[in-house]
Amino acid sequence: MRADTEQDILKTELWWTALVTAVVTAIMLAIIYAGLVHHINPPSNIETVDPKTLHLTGEFTEGNLGTRVDGSQITSRIVATQFAFQPQCIVMPANRTVTLRFATPDVIHGILVTGTNVNTMIIPGYVSQVHTVFTKTGDLLMPCHEFCGLGHSQMWATVRVVPEDEFKPGPDGRVTCDAR
Repeated sequence: MRADTEQDILKTELWWTALVTAVVTAIMLAIIYAGLVHHINPPSNIETVDPKTLHLTGEFTEGNLGTRVDGSQITSRIVATQFAFQPQCIVMPANRTVTLRFATPDVIHGILVTGTNVNTMIIPGYVSQVHTVFTKTGDLLMPCHEFCGLGHSQMWATVRVVPEDEFKPGPDGRVTCDAR
């Protein structure tokens, strides 16, 4: 009787080993399939910027901040500093692919846009980039969700999502919350 019990235990262990191996293999195949066929990969573009001269040269100078339309590309550049976002409000069209680019000269910040899947860290020396489509119109809150100092609780901005027919860039391609 003891030999039968040991055989039963061995069969059960082999069955569970086969099941776990099958599940792990299925998960790995799903990851490979998503990466190769659907191009769903972790963020991998590493773009650096000098945090000491961030506001002096390049794309994050004051004149380049905010939403700008260049052809069919809609990009908003935002600088996160202790304890504010510059600009405080950006305008985005609904139901179009947009790019949000962030940089910071001081400490690590984190942003999320409420009610959306936009959520990223902003690290000094690097550009954080998010591509998204906003499907709901209205003013969406964009708080800093990474503690960045004593004024952290007042660090937030607004993403104003407007219907596409109300999204009207000026002659320079810029769209601001004031121009609405």
